[in-house]
Amino acid sequence: MLKGLLRFIIAVIFILSGFVKAVDLVGFSFKMEEYFAPPVFNMPFLEKFALLFSIIVVVLELFLGFMLLLKLKLKFTLSILIALCIFFGFLTFYSAYFNVVTDCGCFGDAIKFTPWQSFLKDVVLLVGLIILFVLYRKEFRKKDEYGVTEKEPSNTFKYILLTVFSLGMIYVMAQGIMHEPIIDFRDYKIGTDIKGEKVKIEKNPSEYKTFYSLKNQKTGAVVKVNQDDYIKKTEYWAEGSPWKIEEGKNESVLTKEGYKSEIVKFKIEDPTGMDATNEIINAPKAVLVFSYHPKDVPADLLQKVEAKVKTQKGALIYGVSTEPNTFKTIKNLMMDGTAIKTIARSNPFVLILENGKIIDKQPAKDYVN
Repeated sequence: MLKGLLRFIIAVIFILSGFVKAVDLVGFSFKMEEYFAPPVFNMPFLEKFALLFSIIVVVLELFLGFMLLLKLKLKFTLSILIALCIFFGFLTFYSAYFNVVTDCGCFGDAIKFTPWQSFLKDVVLLVGLIILFVLYRKEFRKKDEYGVTEKEPSNTFKYILLTVFSLGMIYVMAQGIMHEPIIDFRDYKIGTDIKGEKVKIEKNPSEYKTFYSLKNQKTGAVVKVNQDDYIKKTEYWAEGSPWKIEEGKNESVLTKEGYKSEIVKFKIEDPTGMDATNEIINAPKAVLVFSYHPKDVPADLLQKVEAKVKTQKGALIYGVSTEPNTFKTIKNLMMDGTAIKTIARSNPFVLILENGKIIDKQPAKDYVN
């Protein structure tokens, strides 16, 4: 009874974890790119394979999670899941200890974990899987009274269920890769009022304090002092003080959690640095063409999407990318590439706003067809 319940809980966790990533495989691949980037494992040559690695991880989570749920090939299933947990445990511990990836993407954009929460989750799952391995070890190879391995009962129905489940997940993954996620867990889902979200952020902002690393030039002692105490205590900064700020070691620490929303990064500027965000979110209608990798966009697709958006009479029309000269026939604006990726996964894509509210967003290739 207890081992069956434990198996069910762990199986569901893996299936849910795999599903929210399967819905948004491109988004998960962006997270994998962070791990391959120079600040983390410094393997930039693997960044181009991030989507492939993402597919492999998600398929393993979904397939093995469902096999565990159905109690299929238990020894094989548990062994691979344990290996998978050890691998993810290493990644999340590295992220947490060195503070290099602030969100592992374990549950996509549906549930956010801090690095240490992610590591703890992996440890708990690993312990649970090891317990299951021990509890079920007698069922791995059942033998009769003569020592002959018993033939497993027919699992035809279970394999049919596994096949149907796999086909359904393949469809979900394909939709997310070729178009947009069929379920949008992001803050930029259709119906989001960007203008309203910005008002909430302004009313309840997060607060940070700077902590200075000070070194005593006489004794060599090092202390961490927050900005308020640094100003109050003249011995830290008065003329002749032995205390000196260590360059590059100051930290900005969150002291009050405000209203959390990715909309805080929605800031669009013209190539000269002038903010155009308010103009866009206050317009009766705005049609924006975004690209986070403008060099990867085929010229003919860009030409088609520019031609179509210009047919939107009375709308504010802009092209937004990381480069100042991406678009040829519509005005260019600029935005941070990571922020653009948060809005939509396609490159390029079209976002339509009415009075700051998202009423539609589509991959450019779907928009022009």
